Amino acid sequence: MNGTLDSVDALLDGLLPAIADNQDADILLFPAFVHLAATKARLSGSPARLGGQNVSVHAKGAHTGEVSGPMLKDLGCEFVLVGHSERRALYGETDGVVAAKFEAAQQCGLV
Repeated sequence: MNGTLDSVDALLDGLLPAIADNQDADILLFPAFVHLAATKARLSGSPARLGGQNVSVHAKGAHTGEVSGPMLKDLGCEFVLVGHSERRALYGETDGVVAAKFEAAQQCGLV
């Protein structure tokens, strides 16, 4: 929950030229959900790929504030983080919740 559009742009201004010719490593960016669309637009033509920081166990429905796998895919994400230590410590996500999120991610083709 850090950053603004200006800070994301500043980061990408420095990062994108440095990775333009990358052939040796996978580069994955996981911006906050509210910055996914702007980041995706800036990644066009770069070797970097996009991921979400979290995913809901639900694909759709009345789950205010949640972000589903299909929503992440729709924004151009290929990846998603599940089981992050902060989610476990701050929100009590158990192995069962992480497994359900992993399954939800896989069902819509997210890595």
